[in-house]
Amino acid sequence: MSLAAEPWPAYDGRDAPATVGQRGRVAGTMAVWRVELVKLSGKILIRAIFMLSVIGPFLVVGFLNLQSATPGDTPFGQWVHTSGFAIPMTILGFGGQWILPALTGVVAGDIYSAEDHLGTWKTILTRSRGRGQLFAGKFLAAATFAVAVLLVLTVTDLAAGLAAGRSPVVGLSGQLVPAGHATWLVAVSYLSDLPPLLGFTALAVLLSVASRNSVVGIGGTVVIGVAFQIVTLANMPQWGQQALLSTPFMAWHGFWGAPAFYGPFLWSLLTCAAWFVACSAVAWLIFRSRTIEAAA
Repeated sequence: MSLAAEPWPAYDGRDAPATVGQRGRVAGTMAVWRVELVKLSGKILIRAIFMLSVIGPFLVVGFLNLQSATPGDTPFGQWVHTSGFAIPMTILGFGGQWILPALTGVVAGDIYSAEDHLGTWKTILTRSRGRGQLFAGKFLAAATFAVAVLLVLTVTDLAAGLAAGRSPVVGLSGQLVPAGHATWLVAVSYLSDLPPLLGFTALAVLLSVASRNSVVGIGGTVVIGVAFQIVTLANMPQWGQQALLSTPFMAWHGFWGAPAFYGPFLWSLLTCAAWFVACSAVAWLIFRSRTIEAAA
């Protein structure tokens, strides 16, 4: 079922129609982007996601304080009771690979197919907005949501960790990381998940455009993310692991080494860029060439 609760609203006329020139095209794209953000801000599910992103980390801290066991199967899991900095990194170790792709799929996997569900493409394309502006504006809105969620999680997860304790944390090479440096590393580690998150955003957009079905757009993104994780467990050559869009979610491991190493992160940038460009380009080619049917 589509997440869209209402048809695409009419523009208020404050933006000049994009008839000719780069300025008109940019203005049209930004108008679509703003309208899409307004639509997203009014959805209960989107508000719930941000609310959980704010309170969820503190609930995790409370849950960990109620039990003596530790999630020792994840990086930093064994240190959650000795240092607050281990808590956001434990959340990132799990959430980065399993939760973030699903969250971006909620919007990016629905933002195009919702118009197919409502039968509103024909109406939208008569409002002085071309296909390129519609495609770009919607894509920007999906990317904005992904970036906003990650930034909120970065702040709230770090805040929850600091509230739990500011003792130095043991790094992945066994070294003791002081509080000031650990704060920086937590923030940088979270932000390093932005490239693969945008890659999954482009993948979800492709599924939404190609299938014209929100279930496929959202569910397909989740299924592919899970499939990547399962494939990661197989004995693959290094180049195969590096080509998976899920592998970059673990690139932050190198930041916590002694000495730190950044090779995996640099490779992840190339992998994510390739996925992003390929999925975006194919999605645009499909969208540009499709036949828009009138609403029934």
